[in-house]
Amino acid sequence: MEKHRCGWCVGDDLYEAYHDKEWGVPVKNDDELFEFLILETFQAGLSWITVLRKRENFRKAFDDFNYKKIAKYDQSKIDDLLQNTGIIRNKLKVNATVSNAIAFIKVQEEFGSFSDYIWGFVNDTPIKNKLKNYKDAPGNTALSDAISKDLKKRGFKFVGSTVVYAYMQATGMVNDHEMDCFRYNEV
Repeated sequence: MEKHRCGWCVGDDLYEAYHDKEWGVPVKNDDELFEFLILETFQAGLSWITVLRKRENFRKAFDDFNYKKIAKYDQSKIDDLLQNTGIIRNKLKVNATVSNAIAFIKVQEEFGSFSDYIWGFVNDTPIKNKLKNYKDAPGNTALSDAISKDLKKRGFKFVGSTVVYAYMQATGMVNDHEMDCFRYNEV
């Protein structure tokens, strides 16, 4: 019998694999949290599948999402990235990646880890929603509004409430799997 998946991923092998293995799984590792933050910021205004298809290109271009290296990128490296056809070549988003790496390190210094900071917004416990259809998921919430505001105050860019809510979904801070999806109770 075929497993029931959330409707948004059905029919695309890459989307289904991402859904089945990653989406909504609680992420507490700072390296992975940074990777998702960068991918979500590049996704702003685009479809997630566009970013997902370029994920390995992003990984190579951005030194395996090593925020300590990214924080030190100079204009020459930024110019090289803007010529890289394998990634989304948006000047504002590339520059934001560098400033977000710097802000990420500052949060680590203040809170001990980015994970402690970001998961503190949900008291270290994922919010489990009860969606019958993925289309019923909100684009943002009062909590994503508050996190977005706090991130911006700390110098992060491209972290509007909708981007933050997608980040919360991806990193398992919120479980928005459909209730009859096989992953709903697994994550």
